[in-house]
Amino acid sequence: MSSPDSLKAVYFDEMRDLWSANDQMTRAVQAMAGKAHDPKLKQTLEASVTGITKHRDTLKSLLQEAGGEVAKEHCAGMEGLVREALKHTGDEAPKNADLLDVEIIAQYQRMSHYGIAGFGTATAYAEALGMKDHVTKLKSIVSDIYKADEYASALGEKAAKAAPQG
Repeated sequence: MSSPDSLKAVYFDEMRDLWSANDQMTRAVQAMAGKAHDPKLKQTLEASVTGITKHRDTLKSLLQEAGGEVAKEHCAGMEGLVREALKHTGDEAPKNADLLDVEIIAQYQRMSHYGIAGFGTATAYAEALGMKDHVTKLKSIVSDIYKADEYASALGEKAAKAAPQG
């Protein structure tokens, strides 16, 4: 990849990076959903996979619509977050169901917050570029992620109260 020479090129790079981040997060969330004990958490994670896939498809269509290269670019940031998520919810995971759910929620939220930052940044770029349709769609994605994050926080508070405190 050559260095970007315009805000539009930076915007396209951000979108391709987010595409990769979404694909990586999807795999991690699917793995964590299979380990979640709380039925509402499991349902939330499964619904999140559907949402992340929808967001990825939106990224692809926005890239295509704007004339950008429709290809993902590996996101090393999400790679690290996914590696941590799988470590904390895999072999090193707590054996207690409530503690495991707490770990799953924490890891899910870390990845989600990365998405909020990335999609928020892309929204700002689209706004500066006068791409109103992109702004609307990207703001909708940010809103979706915030809603899922708020619900995960509520589930996390419940799980934390039920977890062993000692």
